[in-house]
Amino acid sequence: MSSPVVVRVTHRYNAPAERVFDAWLNPRDAGRFLFATRTGNIMRCEIDSRVGGEFFVTDRRPTADGDESVMDMDHRGTYVEIDRPRRLVFDFSVPPYTDDTVTRVALDFTPNGPMACELVLTHEMGDSPMAHAYEKQSQQGWAKMLEKLERELFPRRIAL
Repeated sequence: MSSPVVVRVTHRYNAPAERVFDAWLNPRDAGRFLFATRTGNIMRCEIDSRVGGEFFVTDRRPTADGDESVMDMDHRGTYVEIDRPRRLVFDFSVPPYTDDTVTRVALDFTPNGPMACELVLTHEMGDSPMAHAYEKQSQQGWAKMLEKLERELFPRRIAL
């Protein structure tokens, strides 16, 4: 029997933990980074930000680079824990890629002073063949998403 796949990604932000936390629950902000890809377009971002509430994010992407046909990737979740600004936990699925399996994602926010924080994202993917097949891709996807959150919401300003 194989061991369960657990993906962990850490990112530091030059922004208060409250601001980074809130970005995950605000549809306007989340639609700019949550499951957004370089070549895709977020077509839908609905968030019911309460324990038991759900989110739906649809990213329309080309089926392959240069291809004109597209597919819609539906990302779904149900909030399990919301403890602003420390912790956000949701059950997560991406039909049909998760084989009707729900996985768990936890976001832990640690303030590093009044204007900085660290976010640790932990995705418990399970021990299915699908989890093992998508481990590296998931690690890279989450890392890119956390970077995109920083670029979209907290751009660095250069003094002139």
